[in-house]
Amino acid sequence: MTSSIAKGKAPANNNAYELPWVEKYRPQVLDDIVGNEETIERLKVIAKDGNCPHIVISGMPGIGKTTSIHCLAHQLLGDAYKEGVLELNASDERGIDVVRNKIKSFAQKKVTLPHGRHKIIILDEADSMTAGAQQALRRTMEVYSNTTRFCLACNMANKIIEPIQSRCAILRYAKLRDTEILKRLLEICEFEKVKYNDDGLTALIFTSEGDMRQAINNLQSTWSGFGFISSENVFKVCDQPHPVVIQSILQACQKSDIDTAMDKIQELWDQGYSAIDIVVTIFRVVKASDKMPEYTKLEFIKEIGWTHMRVLEGVGTFVQLGGLMARLCKVGMKPELFQIQ
Repeated sequence: MTSSIAKGKAPANNNAYELPWVEKYRPQVLDDIVGNEETIERLKVIAKDGNCPHIVISGMPGIGKTTSIHCLAHQLLGDAYKEGVLELNASDERGIDVVRNKIKSFAQKKVTLPHGRHKIIILDEADSMTAGAQQALRRTMEVYSNTTRFCLACNMANKIIEPIQSRCAILRYAKLRDTEILKRLLEICEFEKVKYNDDGLTALIFTSEGDMRQAINNLQSTWSGFGFISSENVFKVCDQPHPVVIQSILQACQKSDIDTAMDKIQELWDQGYSAIDIVVTIFRVVKASDKMPEYTKLEFIKEIGWTHMRVLEGVGTFVQLGGLMARLCKVGMKPELFQIQ
């Protein structure tokens, strides 16, 4: 069990307000961060040596980018963390004026830090900064590099302008593996005395798509709402079509049984699921399926991809889903049936 879990960072007083588990079990040191071992090892070396370059960390949401930067800052600065760190999130104003005033004034400020350490400016969701603000930032990074280091977290590194990329060490975080998410969920279940079954944990991993934050939030929501982690309860909380229903739709399509497929799609539609929910779940079930021949899987994914693109463009109608069912059913039929006599 990791040290974060062992400490159980719950508030000392037993008041009525409990921290969300995402915050309660947020790692405090680099050793506690799950996944991306090679990248974390690089950060540990930086924390040990104390010579921190400017850093850009990119990757999907909920995989530990911001947490990694905070852990690094804590290990570098220790007790001086509060005075030596400025954090700006996407929710804050981060235009050119902020770069010129707030960031510049912090970079100029004199702070007592441990020997050989630098002030750290954390820019979360940096890819949402305007190009003008980023242009203003690059000069600030050069002028104050003796005393200040910049750590940028973003979902897409290509939205950071190239002059800033060239000044930074770029670390790319991959999606977390299922086993890594499962390990942390089991630790939290043990500490919080959560009752669960294996199907429930599988459903949590399925709905999270490699996002640890999503997995822990869904775990807490399901436990608070139902008091037991089962697949049915998880899918009720997450409000996604159940993979078993989607599996039966795909089996009907493989048999070219359009009537059954359309009936089940109609049921999902009547329950209020949007076209995007249905199409995305169909894609994930097909991708994870090991009972489907490779050729069929490729053809299914191609058709699902086209439909997904059309739905994202705004055509999220039931007719669109019906067209997808027809095309999937057509994949398994003999070509001679479509020849004009």
